[in-house]
Amino acid sequence: MMLGLSLSQFTLLHVVISLIQLVSGLVVVAGLIGSRVSSSWTGVYLLSALLTSVTGFMFPFNGFLPSHAFGILSLVLLALAMLAIYVFALRVAWRWIFAICVVVTVYLDAFVTVVQSFLKIPSLHAFAPTGAEPPFAIAQGILLVIFIALGVMAFRAFHPAARPA
Repeated sequence: MMLGLSLSQFTLLHVVISLIQLVSGLVVVAGLIGSRVSSSWTGVYLLSALLTSVTGFMFPFNGFLPSHAFGILSLVLLALAMLAIYVFALRVAWRWIFAICVVVTVYLDAFVTVVQSFLKIPSLHAFAPTGAEPPFAIAQGILLVIFIALGVMAFRAFHPAARPA
């Protein structure tokens, strides 16, 4: 039991938080590209991203897994993003640090979503049962290209006038 929940209940909670992170993160990235920051969407994103990473470490495991590396990287990037917006108010270089950290953490969540989709959705799993098959690589490649483009657009476009409202 984790947090008083069965493993299946805890997994559902983790998935719901992760989906909130993904959706709110995409809204925040769209705002960055439009050189806008919504304090409410950003708050939802940062909190759900933090909770996704923290709850990910609460699953039973043996040894260090790739998911742990993703979780550690996400936590470091989220800490930088929070410093950028809440401590340094997106001044000077902190605006692009915030933009890149947000885009990369949303990408990491999307990457894991694709991995889990290929593992858990039977029709996708049939195309890539080991995760080493071309359909899985193509899906992840397309995702990477999309997020590189989003990152470049956010980096170039995000020039907020002041701290978010």
